[in-house]
Amino acid sequence: MKNDKGGIDLEGRIAKIREEERKYHESCYENYKLFEAGTWLHKPVKTVMDHLMQFQDNENISILDLGSGVGRNSIPMAETLKHRSGRVVCVDILESALNKLMNYSDHYDVKPYIEPVLCEIEDYNITENHFHYIVAVSTLEHVKSEALFVEVLMNMAAGTLPNGINCIIFNTNCRETDIRTGQDLQVFMEVNLSTEKAIHLFNDAYKGWQVIDMIIKKLEFTIERNGVPIRLTSDCLTYVAKKRCQA
Repeated sequence: MKNDKGGIDLEGRIAKIREEERKYHESCYENYKLFEAGTWLHKPVKTVMDHLMQFQDNENISILDLGSGVGRNSIPMAETLKHRSGRVVCVDILESALNKLMNYSDHYDVKPYIEPVLCEIEDYNITENHFHYIVAVSTLEHVKSEALFVEVLMNMAAGTLPNGINCIIFNTNCRETDIRTGQDLQVFMEVNLSTEKAIHLFNDAYKGWQVIDMIIKKLEFTIERNGVPIRLTSDCLTYVAKKRCQA
């Protein structure tokens, strides 16, 4: 699919990226069990669970997990609701992932606390002032454009209750290299920002909030696409902000 300048058009590029991401994630979900040692599904993200503890005294808690996958974070968060009331809304674009999520939620006895939503992140309507805790782990990079990324951030902020928290893990400065040849490849990421720009956009979206955690960590790991070993490097930006009560 070409545009007038002879390049791959945006729609075609996004379709290709999402097909590769679908194949990668579905392969992981088929070959590795949730919480299997030695895989990235081994355990929930510590930062996500640590900040959830700030709501341990709430009798009711509403949680949104954007890009939930098969429940790496959703199921452990739901387990904290067993002796109180609440719900974890799990948004994902892959029907196969949500099907596995519900199977796992049944296995771990948290099905009543899980609400699956088959939807692209940018299309999910976040109700204003509704969620205590919104989580987005390595998912906002996959909205269709930078403009939609900013829109999602604004919707997340508006959808958070006073004293609520948004916990975001976002990859920046992403680079992909063919390990065999050392050649740089097209990055399969819809939104690939510099770390500096990402922080600027986060600070704009969460202006007036208390930033309670901001960490940048270099990441490097190997993945495989169509039989080709690829080195993926990025800056992993953790950004956690708390919504202040209005005066």
